[in-house]
Amino acid sequence: MSDVIVDTREIERRTIRRSDWVACNAAFIDCRTPGSDRKENYAFIGAGVSQNPNQVVNLTENHGFNTGAAGMPNGISNNLHLHFTAEVFINLGGEFRLRWGVDGKEGEYVSHDGDVISIPTWIFRGFTNEGPDEGILYTVLGRDVTGGIIWGPSVLKEAESYGLHLTADNQLIDTVAGDELPTDVALITPMKQRYIDELTSYSVEELRSRVVQPGDRVYSSSALLCTAVDGGAADLALVIGYGMSENRRQVPSIHEPHSFNLAWVRAAAGQGVLRHRHQQTQALLVKSGRWDVTLNGDPSTTVTIGAGDSFSVPQGSWRSYVCVDGGEAGAGEILVINGGDDRVTLEWAPEVVSAAADADWTIDPNGYLAPLGVMLTATEDD
Repeated sequence: MSDVIVDTREIERRTIRRSDWVACNAAFIDCRTPGSDRKENYAFIGAGVSQNPNQVVNLTENHGFNTGAAGMPNGISNNLHLHFTAEVFINLGGEFRLRWGVDGKEGEYVSHDGDVISIPTWIFRGFTNEGPDEGILYTVLGRDVTGGIIWGPSVLKEAESYGLHLTADNQLIDTVAGDELPTDVALITPMKQRYIDELTSYSVEELRSRVVQPGDRVYSSSALLCTAVDGGAADLALVIGYGMSENRRQVPSIHEPHSFNLAWVRAAAGQGVLRHRHQQTQALLVKSGRWDVTLNGDPSTTVTIGAGDSFSVPQGSWRSYVCVDGGEAGAGEILVINGGDDRVTLEWAPEVVSAAADADWTIDPNGYLAPLGVMLTATEDD
């Protein structure tokens, strides 16, 4: 694999700080509906499902997934809608009541700080902020092209009364603001009842199985080769997919393909994931603490990111991420999102491989951690 060198300008472009978030207050058709009129939509990687062409997108290139966020004051709701690709919420602080079903009465779940919630595709869902005004739901959406969303029939009817319409090519038409209804593109009409009747129902228990609360996380302190090396004591908890884990017995909480995998990494100050690279797209989101992300194995190309900041790591580039301040909890948390549904095969830097070998650890032919002393006795194939 040839080296991918990332310069400081590219590092800056791929760094999305909390201060770089730009809200769109008219991203969706329900932006005038009372109780939904103060929503803020953010698009970080990809445009997501925003229906407003003026939505600011921090990073436009394809990753195989989209990231964004929903912010709203206490009491404000995101109305019932349906997604075709995966929608995963990461609660970055606050209390949100999620509801599902075409009328929102099929079930409810109240989400708290640190939850990861994978909402099934092809069901109507909505949510209300019942916590502080600054509550944020970070979102990861499956695939580059999500196909947009389908709004619940009642949402479309109410939006029409406020002069808002949605075209078949996902454009928001605002007749109050002077937009004219198109003559060459059809307007979206409510989903027919016979199709609604065919949608899958989910019980509260079934939806809860797709929620990974902080207490549900199962961390491994031996998930990566670098954990055998000084400075590499990072714990990893799989959430969606097998991702980067090199522990052959570690399994994720959610197995269903999403077009991305997701895991928590935590580490005390001075510890983290040492230098490695892989070919998948990757986005890092800091939940707590401060982290140094170093590219190229060169300290001069290090960016420090804190809570709410994210960073898109170029495919094939050498990278490490080390906690420099664990905060009050003593250990920082970072969310690692990799593109694709397959396991992620890591290539460790030579100094990590050598130091791990000194500690009697290596990677077996199946990509998992193994004692070097055992592997040296294995019989090679002819």
